[in-house]
Amino acid sequence: MGFSMQPYGIQSMLKEGHKHLSGLDEAVLKNIDACKQLSTITRTSLGPEGMNKMVINHLDKLFVTNDAATIVNELEVQHPAAKILVLAGKAQQEEIGDGANLTISFAGELLQNAEELIRMGLHPSEIISGYTKSISKAIEVLGELVEKGSETMDVRNKEQVVTRMKAAVASKQHGQEDILCSLIADACIQVCPKNPANFDVDNVRVSKLVGGGLHNCTIVRGMVLKGDAVGSIKRMEKAKVAVFASGVDSSATETKGTVLIHSAEQLENYSKTEEAKVEELIKAVADSGAKVIVSGGAVGEMALHFCERYKLMVLKISSKFELRRFCRTTGTSALLKLSQPKPDDLGFVDSISVEEIGGSRVTVVRSEEGGNKIATVVLRGSTDSILDDLERAVDDGVNTYKAMCRDSRMVPGAAATEIELARRLKEFSFKETGLDQYAIAKFAESFEMVPRTLAENAGLNPMDIISKLYEKHASGNTEVGIDLGGGDSEDGVCKDVSTLNIWDLYVTKFFALKYAADAACTVLRVDQIIMAKPAGGPGRREQPAGMDED
Repeated sequence: MGFSMQPYGIQSMLKEGHKHLSGLDEAVLKNIDACKQLSTITRTSLGPEGMNKMVINHLDKLFVTNDAATIVNELEVQHPAAKILVLAGKAQQEEIGDGANLTISFAGELLQNAEELIRMGLHPSEIISGYTKSISKAIEVLGELVEKGSETMDVRNKEQVVTRMKAAVASKQHGQEDILCSLIADACIQVCPKNPANFDVDNVRVSKLVGGGLHNCTIVRGMVLKGDAVGSIKRMEKAKVAVFASGVDSSATETKGTVLIHSAEQLENYSKTEEAKVEELIKAVADSGAKVIVSGGAVGEMALHFCERYKLMVLKISSKFELRRFCRTTGTSALLKLSQPKPDDLGFVDSISVEEIGGSRVTVVRSEEGGNKIATVVLRGSTDSILDDLERAVDDGVNTYKAMCRDSRMVPGAAATEIELARRLKEFSFKETGLDQYAIAKFAESFEMVPRTLAENAGLNPMDIISKLYEKHASGNTEVGIDLGGGDSEDGVCKDVSTLNIWDLYVTKFFALKYAADAACTVLRVDQIIMAKPAGGPGRREQPAGMDED
């Protein structure tokens, strides 16, 4: 009989198969390292000159994008500490719709600097207290940098909207921001309600059609539905609309029954009554004044025949969500089953027509008069991945519009704000006594990540640019940033952003810095990682054929 050694310490307490990491080297620095890796991935796609990433997810779908939120979503990050950063980026994306990259890259930079402090001998709790002081100071300074007069804005004034939106769109689609911004601004202004705070992002739809180029993009007041009309009538002007959610078909009865037929006449009469019943229903719809029938389910052959006879246009929208949007656009109430609609249930459209755009047939529903609830941006591009990227840019633009409806203050863009924050926080750190000052100085230094990355991504010399920016800011001009386009003037690339018209929204910066600092402090607070043994059961790979991960 062999001598078996009894487990002791924490091993005796937990099930076997668990992992336990503790202490600075094992837990804290490993966590920091994982977060640094994540922020290195996103960092190179920061700013207008950012590089694209090619991500292939677990379902073999290809993403080519420089949008940090999409990248980290599709990466399926496994490490628990790096997941905290991913969550911070997601929170930013949901709150503002832009600035996820800044959040993740800045948090990574904060943690990298914290690692240097830990190696110098500071305790994580001292770093956290320094970081907490710094973020409250940074937010105070950020409030002072707000451009005068930007607190009030007319959200229906296209020029003011484009000014605030340009930076968010340019970071996704550099060089095409002017065309895109004017499209997005038009679409947003069209659907903006009386009280702008109630603006709903869902009301600006995007329809992606392959072919053509960016200059072919248009806006439709109303909806663009993929697919053709059922039947031969393809166009209707100024028509009333009836919507039936469950489909236009004769055999759609609620109950099942058996009919016993004794003779041929009875069979003939039975099919005749069915025909007559369908005709009666379709005639009732036609008599109510409706010219267009929209079905949420199948359209029966017989029903379609009678619709043609009564000159009714028939559309089929199989997606429930699209059907609801259609009802919102036209002001229709959806009826459950085929019956005569009341006048209140009918909606109205200016025109419904089937058009061919770039080889694919689409149904365009326009409702220009009255309360226009939905606008659609029709995007054109040569490949699917370009269209997906354009859609993300439009999405960011629309979310930025929503953010500016709530808070329209803006701060200088192009890294001018970050350099000023770095400068002011460095001064603040000299006034602090105690060990906090080192953490505050490192926090200030982390802001240099933004101009450094912008310059690196554009292939410029970062050290040279940062020192020039500091010099200009020290002499009192707090709005000098990096102009990536103008390297040949005597100022080089450091220019006043108010002349370049590059502004960022205050709320974007506010939340990005706040989330980044919170995420960094959360990661630093961890000193032990205890992982239980993963639950048993079949591995993820042993799935029956044809099933996906979800």
